[in-house]
Amino acid sequence: MRKKFITWTDNYIIDKGLIDEQHLKLIDLINNLHAAFLEGKANDHLNEIVVELTDYTVYHFKTEEDIFCKTEYDRKEEHKEQHKLFVEKIKEFKNMLASKEASLSFEIMTFLQKWLQSHILISDKEYKDFIRIVDL
Repeated sequence: MRKKFITWTDNYIIDKGLIDEQHLKLIDLINNLHAAFLEGKANDHLNEIVVELTDYTVYHFKTEEDIFCKTEYDRKEEHKEQHKLFVEKIKEFKNMLASKEASLSFEIMTFLQKWLQSHILISDKEYKDFIRIVDL
């Protein structure tokens, strides 16, 4: 069995509920993309996986931003800007891949891995205490 590109650990836990479920889904999508990349099958499934990753990322970020609106989280605008920049980067990758300007590369995979890990472990941890007061 192949080692996962991103492995879920308890360090990632935010709410033991909806947000963690969504983070797990994002990790699974990135792991699927990475597995296809390693198996040389990325081109066969690339568009499908990247579209799903883009759509799910937008969905997840909307969930987080809806939570921010219900709390006193004071860094919500900065956090939303991080989301916006990530979505723009994913769309840029998607367009480059679709136009064959680039192929799936280790650089893209590493960007996805590092961004998601640092975003969950740093930025999302900042609102962890605020989420406890929100009824999801």
